[in-house]
Amino acid sequence: MTAVGDISGPTISDRRAVISLLRHLRSPEGQADPLPVWEGLRSLGDVVRAPWGAYFVTSFEACSQVLRSRNWLVPDFAWQERQPDPRRWQELATQELTGTLSRINAPSHTCQRRALGNPFDRTTLEGLRPAVARIVTGLLDGLEERLRADGEADFVQTVAELLPVRTVGEWLGIPEEHHAHILDFAHRQAYAQELFPTKEQLAQAGQATLEMRAFFGELVRERRARPGNDVLTGWIRHWDAHFADDPQAAARVIYHLTMFITIASLETSAVLLTNAVRFATQEPARAEWLRAHPEHIDDLIEETLRYDPPVWLNSHVAADDTVLAGTPLAKDTTVHILYGAAAHDPRRNPDPHVFDILRDGGHITFGSGAHYCLGAPLARFEAREAIAQILERFPTLRPAGPPAYDNSRLVFRRITSLKVTA
Repeated sequence: MTAVGDISGPTISDRRAVISLLRHLRSPEGQADPLPVWEGLRSLGDVVRAPWGAYFVTSFEACSQVLRSRNWLVPDFAWQERQPDPRRWQELATQELTGTLSRINAPSHTCQRRALGNPFDRTTLEGLRPAVARIVTGLLDGLEERLRADGEADFVQTVAELLPVRTVGEWLGIPEEHHAHILDFAHRQAYAQELFPTKEQLAQAGQATLEMRAFFGELVRERRARPGNDVLTGWIRHWDAHFADDPQAAARVIYHLTMFITIASLETSAVLLTNAVRFATQEPARAEWLRAHPEHIDDLIEETLRYDPPVWLNSHVAADDTVLAGTPLAKDTTVHILYGAAAHDPRRNPDPHVFDILRDGGHITFGSGAHYCLGAPLARFEAREAIAQILERFPTLRPAGPPAYDNSRLVFRRITSLKVTA
């Protein structure tokens, strides 16, 4: 293997190109249309050096390899402690998320995933179907009222952000009166997961973490005192038995599971639903075709996930010295998987800039391998129910303009508003 010290760095022109593309991605134009950024980065290679020493992975095949291979890990506590300047990783909000499933490796990750099983298997989703249908119907009643009163409504605030939190609230037994608070601290806590959060954003994320700890800590204590016939009660019983000699360890696992599964899908599911509704309704002919062919709603959802993924970037680290797409990388090197660039790789999806419901293409938006997204089946299930009802109830629903985005994001895409009219 080529020694890591022999790797030639990026040329000055490549470095400038990467910086220019990232700046564009942070702009309103880049947020509205990131496709030129993905194409620009991919044109520089399958593995592209970032200005801070990490690497962007741009091709579908290389991204899939990182996600599937045991040679790649998520940046856990052990990795953070080995960094030359660990201060960035000692922020309260960052530490909190590092204890969740998305940031732990085997064997702890394997133990927790096996205990969870498949929390959203077909039986669970079928059991949730009446509740999800009821929630969607109620939210669309509210959307209809807004449209009648004002002629237009904000789909994100009226439907998309509320459906995921109400669904998971139903599943875990969290009363609706708490949902607005959960959404609020989830939005602020997400800043800790950005590549380069500002001091102000980290302060917001830290405060949100304290609120999150207080809320979910009290939720678990209440459920332990008054068990029910629900998922959270089952987790409490399992982990209390598993850690019978260490109640604090049991409490930590239960807290992290409850917190993570509640907040992890809120923003991503909202973006998926908003984008799917936008793509379904922006062209009258497409909406009419979907009404006539509801069996292709699933295909619409998959093409939406490919075309504009809710998560733009995910970071992994090399477990050992390795080679990725011909590039030698040292142990602990960070790579950033670019989901959008991978999904628009023409070697995997021909004519990738065309939105084609019948494409039957490929994407890795929900990840792959050990850290495949737990909530993927639920996100698809929610979107399917919502789009089916929207197409039936609102035959003339249209976007009144382009979506608005949170331009501070480089990791988790967030649509803050989408005005619709009927």
